[in-house]
Amino acid sequence: MGCGTSVTGSRAKKSERAIKAALLIQRWYRCYMARLEMRRQYALSIFQSIEYAEEQAQLQLSSFFTFMLDHFTHLNETDTGSDVQLLEYERMIEVPDSYHGPRLSFPLTVADTNSLLHAFKDQQHLHARYVLQLLHETKKLLKQMPNIIHLSTSYSKEITICGDLHGKLDDLLLIFYKNGLPSEENPYLFNGDFVDRGKNSIEILIILFSFLLVYPNHLHLNRGNHEDHIVNLRYGFTKEVMKKYRSHGKKILNLLQDVYSWLPLATVIDSKVLIVHGGISDTTDLDFLNLFKRNKMKSVLRPPRQDISVKGMTRPSSSSSHRRQYTSDLLDVGKHMWLLHDGVNSGPLLEAQYLESSVRMPSVPSELTAKEWKQVVDILWSDPKNQNGCTPNKVRGGGCYFGPDVTARLLKRYNLKMLIRSHECKQEGYEISHHGQVITIFSASNYYEDGSNRGAYLKLNPDLIPRFVQYQVSKCTRKQTLHQRVSVVEWSALKSLREKLYSRRSELIAAFRQYDPNYTGRISATEWASAMESVLHLDLPWRTLRSRLVQLAPDGSVEYLSCFNDLEIEPAIKEVRGKKSHIQTLEEHFLGGWLLRTRFSKTFGTHN
Repeated sequence: MGCGTSVTGSRAKKSERAIKAALLIQRWYRCYMARLEMRRQYALSIFQSIEYAEEQAQLQLSSFFTFMLDHFTHLNETDTGSDVQLLEYERMIEVPDSYHGPRLSFPLTVADTNSLLHAFKDQQHLHARYVLQLLHETKKLLKQMPNIIHLSTSYSKEITICGDLHGKLDDLLLIFYKNGLPSEENPYLFNGDFVDRGKNSIEILIILFSFLLVYPNHLHLNRGNHEDHIVNLRYGFTKEVMKKYRSHGKKILNLLQDVYSWLPLATVIDSKVLIVHGGISDTTDLDFLNLFKRNKMKSVLRPPRQDISVKGMTRPSSSSSHRRQYTSDLLDVGKHMWLLHDGVNSGPLLEAQYLESSVRMPSVPSELTAKEWKQVVDILWSDPKNQNGCTPNKVRGGGCYFGPDVTARLLKRYNLKMLIRSHECKQEGYEISHHGQVITIFSASNYYEDGSNRGAYLKLNPDLIPRFVQYQVSKCTRKQTLHQRVSVVEWSALKSLREKLYSRRSELIAAFRQYDPNYTGRISATEWASAMESVLHLDLPWRTLRSRLVQLAPDGSVEYLSCFNDLEIEPAIKEVRGKKSHIQTLEEHFLGGWLLRTRFSKTFGTHN
């Protein structure tokens, strides 16, 4: 009896020690994963802050671009000629015998789409003659379509909805591999932003337009904010086309402007699900959007303009009595600010740095009205927020932030149940918000860096319960550990941030020296963080990031000029035997608090 009791007690103690060890390991693992997740979150926040700041700068510079295009170049001439002239131009382009890529004949067949897929997998290019023919046929088809497409589903024929692809051909090919090619039994909807950023934008357009011509009732396309020729100038697509098609590149780009302008603006599925690229506003009017002539909107970045009046200069024109009357305000650009009003809201719509003179923007030949322009801007550029209301999207510089109440009112007004949109990179490839009424779908995996995010698409049947499919294109990341993947993303984010600092060096130095009148080269961490935010406006935890961006003096002050040194960004502080340095512990507390505050403000508002 005694021996049995002793053995039982020994086993109980061993079991208790094993449970304690398991709990200790579990606690360590959870802390480890939480730290990795926190590092990945702040890396994504850096990427996203820089991306939105660039978009805001693009919108601010649109005024300058428009002025230059209208008065100093002929690049704004989007007229590609009549169909007869275009066909004559295409016939003049010879396809040499040395060309071994796909040879298209119209109308296209499934065999043509398959040959294109195989050619692009082998990194071949489609000849310029066939590209122009394809765009011409696509334009003719799109012109027959309404502004808002209405579709229906069935249990045997679910519809697949994809978000932003941004020139990432590998993601599109992976979607087709996992989900099957478009067909009458397998319909698709691609929700805009096919181009820019990635290196295979033209190939994605060719594939999508080819399937559109083969299955016009089963493959559908919505316009995104990057289906815009001025946006393409900044984000890579224009350069890609000119590099791949050289002498024919300008003709292709001009024709693409027309194709963009004829892309549908929205899609409604089963009369219950609205799909737009960006979002909505409190003034979104689907009936109005469905009726206006959408091809008038060549570029969101060229709103209805005003006549020009430059100090000390006169524009050759007829008498002043024949000039159009405009409603927007004259801006004194000598104050380095240019305000454009949309005729609806009283607040400034666009701001731009420009010359020391007063100017009024030139008019665009189209008959686009301020209301038409604003309606399209809102559905292409807006983002959801968790608090009620509709406010200007100052982060992107265009569109608005719309809350759950705005979503609920629009859905009720049009007897809808759900809004599906894209436009924002999400870590898991999708996000559900506004009490399940808004879904964001993003299909470009590794958007910022390898391992930064998953891509996803969703499938809908008549039950209208979305089924998400996630994926991630893996070339080298599969061989890396999770810690290595997060470190790569973090390093890339800090590298991008360092490049941003270089680009604003003179302004940052001026801001730093306001706190350093004696030119000691050192300021406090608080002063350094304030100067960084006052110039960059990225809303980042600068105090936490300072050890990764600048050198610290022994007394804790910041040697602010060191952030411009041509040094490699040091890797993250390594953990030794499971222990963290005091600096790393403090950084993680600060960073965790910042992430918590950021999420709280998005949920409850910045003043709560």
